[in-house]
Amino acid sequence: MLRLRQYKRCDSEKIAKWLEDENVYLKWGGKMMGDYPLPAAAIDETYRAKNGFCEEDNFYPWVALDDNDNVVGHFIMRYLKGDRRLLRFGWVIVDDSKRGRGYGTEMLRAGLRYAFGIFGAEKITIGVFEKNDIAANCYRKLGFKEVETVPGDPWNVIEMELPREDWKDVY
Repeated sequence: MLRLRQYKRCDSEKIAKWLEDENVYLKWGGKMMGDYPLPAAAIDETYRAKNGFCEEDNFYPWVALDDNDNVVGHFIMRYLKGDRRLLRFGWVIVDDSKRGRGYGTEMLRAGLRYAFGIFGAEKITIGVFEKNDIAANCYRKLGFKEVETVPGDPWNVIEMELPREDWKDVY
């Protein structure tokens, strides 16, 4: 079973390595942090110095650890528009050598437990590019439903949400 811990500066090196090609980088987050290739220092700068989106107490980066304490995944949580009941998950990625084994689903399930149980969120949102079927299927397994498609660059973004009352904590 995966465990979550808060992001540390040393994690940026691992995350940057998982962004092994431009397609993976774009699916991870578009160009929100800069151009490809993205250096680890840019990830750390965005997370630590800029608090993600330059809003105080609004940005929570996490990593997932396996049973051997290896970092195998990463994502962030942030509040939307100052609303403490509404959390957004983003920048979801799993170690490329671990993809296809359910790590993403397990990591985000742990994130949902934390978001609903500790943060007290009433709804979680997430966006996924239309060209990222694997991620979209992962989010659907967790109970996220599509609510709209927003034009985007390089691809349209499918906006998804999961209200607390629709979440089923299944192991």
